Amino acid sequence: MQQFMASLRQKKIPWKRVGKLTLYGTIAGVVAIFVLILSVYWGAFGKIPTVGDLRNIENSLASEVYSADNTLLGKYYFVNRTTVDYQDISPFLINALVATEDARFYQHGGVDMRSLGRVIVKSILLQNDNSGGGSTISQQLAKNLFPRKSFSFLSLPINKIREIFIARRLEQLYSKEEILELYLNTVPFGESVYGIGAATQRFFSTTPQKIQQQDGAVLVGMLKATTYYNPRKYPERAQKRRNVVLSQMVKYGYLAESKSTDLKGLPLELKYKNVTRKDGQAPYFRQEVAKQVKQILSNYTKDDGSEWNMYRDGLKIYTTLDPRMQRYAEEAVEIHMASLQKSFDQHWKSRKLWNENDKAIIRAMKQSPRYQSLKRQGLSESQIMEEFKRPVNMNIWSWTGESVQEMSPLDSILYYKSFLQAGMLAMDPETGAIRAWVGGINFEHFKYDHVTANRQVGSTFKPFVYAAGIEKGLDPCEYIPNQKVTYPKYNNWSPGNADGKYEGYYSMMGGLVNSVNTVSAAVMKEVGVDTAWNFARRFGFESSLPKDPTLVLGTADLTLREMVSAYSGFANRGRVVKPFFIARIETHDGRVIVDFERQRKSSKDWRWQAMNPTEADMVAYMLRKVVDSGTAKRLRYTYKLRNQIAGKTGTTQDQTDGWFMGANPELVVGVWVGGDERKVRFRSLRLGQGANMALPIYGRFMQKVNGSGRYRNIRDAQFTNPSILAMEGLNCNMYVEKLPMDILDPFEMLIDQYRRNKERRDSIRMERERDRSQRGRDRKRNSLKDLFKKKKRERGARYE
Repeated sequence: MQQFMASLRQKKIPWKRVGKLTLYGTIAGVVAIFVLILSVYWGAFGKIPTVGDLRNIENSLASEVYSADNTLLGKYYFVNRTTVDYQDISPFLINALVATEDARFYQHGGVDMRSLGRVIVKSILLQNDNSGGGSTISQQLAKNLFPRKSFSFLSLPINKIREIFIARRLEQLYSKEEILELYLNTVPFGESVYGIGAATQRFFSTTPQKIQQQDGAVLVGMLKATTYYNPRKYPERAQKRRNVVLSQMVKYGYLAESKSTDLKGLPLELKYKNVTRKDGQAPYFRQEVAKQVKQILSNYTKDDGSEWNMYRDGLKIYTTLDPRMQRYAEEAVEIHMASLQKSFDQHWKSRKLWNENDKAIIRAMKQSPRYQSLKRQGLSESQIMEEFKRPVNMNIWSWTGESVQEMSPLDSILYYKSFLQAGMLAMDPETGAIRAWVGGINFEHFKYDHVTANRQVGSTFKPFVYAAGIEKGLDPCEYIPNQKVTYPKYNNWSPGNADGKYEGYYSMMGGLVNSVNTVSAAVMKEVGVDTAWNFARRFGFESSLPKDPTLVLGTADLTLREMVSAYSGFANRGRVVKPFFIARIETHDGRVIVDFERQRKSSKDWRWQAMNPTEADMVAYMLRKVVDSGTAKRLRYTYKLRNQIAGKTGTTQDQTDGWFMGANPELVVGVWVGGDERKVRFRSLRLGQGANMALPIYGRFMQKVNGSGRYRNIRDAQFTNPSILAMEGLNCNMYVEKLPMDILDPFEMLIDQYRRNKERRDSIRMERERDRSQRGRDRKRNSLKDLFKKKKRERGARYE
């Protein structure tokens, strides 16, 4: 050291000059810092929020959608945040936060001078952004409310100074409790989760008030580094950090040493539940709710005249969905569709369903993000096709789970296009409240909602034409020949039966129960196209209905929602109910924006009488026979359903759509199964009929419903039986091979034939008239002969 000092003396360093330079440099540095502080304060780097701005802090809040029993179904958000009041936050969480993040929180006025010195040295002068320990809770709140901006190499000092000014103003405006509340409602916890409310729900499926102490310590520990200490990804790190938080609480007198030791010994047990816009229960339903809420909110404004925003205003949306019934529906779809897809794949195993040049495949390829990206890069069609044929590793979904497979993008399109889809809707026919909604088999891979899709309904439409016939006065026990008939009046329309059989006679009721097309066509002819069309419209169908005789066979493209609503007319003695699923919308603090349940109570527009109750009872009775002994009888012998059910199966041409509609006075359910593209179908009626594709979903669903004590009202629901007079008209055989005289006397048979077929009636009448005339002539001739013989005898006797 002495040698070093001697060497410095020998160099003759001008110490006075060095001292002056150091002094000037220090002064310049202080002035620069002072100027920087003033510049920040005056807004040179952006306006600092005023007290007025801070008084009206508005955070982007996630809107929440709830089921009928207030179970959270999901959220809509730009930022996943839920506000929680201070009194609803566990004191343990508050104490853990203060002990870990800002031990002198209650003593300072927004800035901790001791920590500030550390910040100036380490963070500002040494540019160490990871030094930590300098920001108070108030400063962190300022950072949460007003995110940092980039100012090149001055970013850190400028942002720190801004946060100091904002923190001071926050402390002047809010109490310590209010600052803690604001902080815990804005602090990020990673995974796009903001606020203690969303965090407790995501990681431990609870609330800030009910969270366990050891779990609360985990969440507070995450604030040091949300990704590094994420308990789902790094449980060991999170547990160690939790124990540090507990030690801090002991250090500052918030927790006893013995209690801390007990808590540290507990394992880390997450109850992770990621309820997002896509995941969770009823994703298709939540997608539809979002569409409807946006439309509804366009008719309402805030007090200041601005528009509501579902993604940032923290609305609470209450729906009619029953979460338990929804779970039953989703399970029924999953179990049946997994099995049906296996049969479908086996069915097409020896044949090729798709060709890469099919229009549907080309269309799907061009709509894909990959194609759009390649197109923007300037690749030609041939080059794009080469890219689509090049194998890559990708996640592939199947009913057995997801797996990574090497597959070309084109093959993946062919693969996903080969899945059968399903839609299911359940509604309370008394109120119109939707109870379950399943729009497809997997929302992540198939976004299209088949509850709202228009598809041909097949034979499920027949009851409306038969009901029109009942209203017109047709006799349900009228026997109609099962014959393939050509109708010249309808452009030589000649409907055939799916089974290709044409023999015997069906009663009108038997034709519906067994879904016989030839009988249905005859009923349509008697009813008349215009009458049937107008009658069906009374049941609330909004989609286009074909105004031709094929309407009776279900050629109309309708939605599940329309069909379920219309079938409520058969469950409600002719009264149709319009479905709804949004009960009310509230602000985050509970103020009602719109209450649809209350509106429906004071309005009559949502339900109307579509047909006479007595005649509706007759149709419902006929549909009950469909389940007891007709095309839906497997509900009895396979699924052992014993409750009263009115049902109807439906199968469209070439088995492209399979339907089942089931109803009783407490629940109406519609099920559809088919492919997104109509080429995706079974080639055989045995596999592709509605009784095989759609009915099993209803059967499994109702097994669960009947087995739950919660739904005794549905299990025990009873239809109103038709009147005694109406029952006499329904008491007949469904099918007979011939028309024996003991079924109908000659006169009744002639009258029935007259009502069924005008040409045949005319023919029979003419035959009767000819017979009558012939008998008259015969009688007259015979009388003349007898008279002649008598006269002859008299003359002979006289001559004698």
